[in-house]
Amino acid sequence: MNFRNFSKTGPRVSEIGLGCWQLGGDWGDVDDFTAQKILEAAVQSGINFYDTADVYGVGRSEELLHKYLKPIAPNAYIATKLGRFPDPGNSKNYTFENFRLFTENSLKRLNIDVLDLTQLHCIPTELMETGEVFEWLRELKQQGKIKQFGASVESISEAKTCLKQKGLASLQIIFNIFRQKPITELFDEAKSKGVSLIIRLPLASGLLGGKLNANTSFPENDHRLFNSDGQCFNVGETFAGIPFNIGLDIVEELKKMTPEGMTLAQMSLRWILDFDAVTVVIPGSKSPFQVPDNASATDLPSLPISLHNKLSSFYNKTISQHIRGKY
Repeated sequence: MNFRNFSKTGPRVSEIGLGCWQLGGDWGDVDDFTAQKILEAAVQSGINFYDTADVYGVGRSEELLHKYLKPIAPNAYIATKLGRFPDPGNSKNYTFENFRLFTENSLKRLNIDVLDLTQLHCIPTELMETGEVFEWLRELKQQGKIKQFGASVESISEAKTCLKQKGLASLQIIFNIFRQKPITELFDEAKSKGVSLIIRLPLASGLLGGKLNANTSFPENDHRLFNSDGQCFNVGETFAGIPFNIGLDIVEELKKMTPEGMTLAQMSLRWILDFDAVTVVIPGSKSPFQVPDNASATDLPSLPISLHNKLSSFYNKTISQHIRGKY
């Protein structure tokens, strides 16, 4: 596993991390045994960066990280998020008192004294623009409850708003072969300010894994079913905003571009890692067998410039017009 520096003052983190949304049960049920095996596979693959949120399974994801990760990887870097917890919910969440409560509850579930990183969890744009929430995060840092803070955002404009804030350690963004705009509109500014980029949805909710098909069925509690068209939250969080059937057709074309000896998933992850503005990529996994496959992208050679150019052209001609949701 290769490692990259996290922000200006942070530790070295594995360039492939593990997204832990699925451990909360929002990708269909994941039982405790499977969760344990996923985390064991991640540690064995050299992964030391784990991204979760207080709302994933209403705390279950954080609890499982304490139960199964900490005993085998006590120094793992755990990034969590706050702002979307259902109690009290919505606009009532956005007070310093509730931010402090959410933080303290995450500390309890993770059974630690201080959070490595807490991130705003795709909160309303206008709240980020006022800047007050960042003052709350600075206060939590001063109180010793968090080491660093960042923001998970939905769009380039939101990312640029956050980059104006002093002390911002990281931005979490959607970036994959289906969504390439950050390359030209965000990467240089993030690099110049020493802000780490955490890449979520690198495989577009599994579409870029290359194994889904028109007959694939998803459980009722899987966001790939109940949010396929943005019925419950931003459609960009599901299949990167690409309509599922169109995405399947695009994937078939991408398979033809995949270098010999690589899977589409490996090419998709390697493509992201080829950008030095990226700090860590966080694919999720419902199976312990997927984890080492994803982690193996760290050992693959960089993709040829000719392939990068081909994928850029393909995005502009074939993919970009199908993107839905904030971007």
